[in-house]
Amino acid sequence: MNRASLDKKPAEVASMFDDVAERYDLTNDVLSLGQARRWRREVARAVDARPAQKVLDLAAGTGTSSLPLTRAGAYVVPCDFSTGMLRVGRSRHPWLPFTAGDATRLPFRDEAFDAVTVSFGLRNVQDTGAALREMLRVTRPGGRVVICEFSHPTWAPFRTVYSEYLMRALPPAARAVSSNPEAYVYLADSIRAWPDQRELAGRLGEAGWSRVAWRDLSGGVAAVHRGFKPGV
Repeated sequence: MNRASLDKKPAEVASMFDDVAERYDLTNDVLSLGQARRWRREVARAVDARPAQKVLDLAAGTGTSSLPLTRAGAYVVPCDFSTGMLRVGRSRHPWLPFTAGDATRLPFRDEAFDAVTVSFGLRNVQDTGAALREMLRVTRPGGRVVICEFSHPTWAPFRTVYSEYLMRALPPAARAVSSNPEAYVYLADSIRAWPDQRELAGRLGEAGWSRVAWRDLSGGVAAVHRGFKPGV
């Protein structure tokens, strides 16, 4: 694992995402072998957005993850700390209220949303606990959080193959389709360093979320965690 790549400051991470914004969605589709689209559908099901509900989509990037939620009739606020991602998102989906924001200091009032979701972005936040507590703050009592993130395959032989893919195949593949291949070395390292399903569930509980559960996707390559804010 390249420890230096994980020691990036928030501004460096934001700049990295600025650089890959234009081709980010295409690169994700290629590197996930087409699974990213299915995972987004699973997130939408877990969020279970309803008409007139307000949903905060953190680390929304170009807004791709927000679209299924808007189709359900919810009012969705895509939020990201990368100005490059926001710029591309606004050009593609000008009707969405893209908002710049740091996940550890969200620019929203208390209890503003019925649900908060983040897909493949929580591991890029320097202080995971602070982000989880901020999500809790801006969610109404009884509201929910849905986190989709890369995780740890549950079958040991597949876990070994997957780890080899991340370190050996992902960077060369990124060079073919990404505008900033080095960013994907950081992303591969961050995936390997990320806690497993049970540990992330524990962190959600420590932040104040209740009834936390998760479901594995693609054999544990990714996992969807869901929790509720107490009070109803």
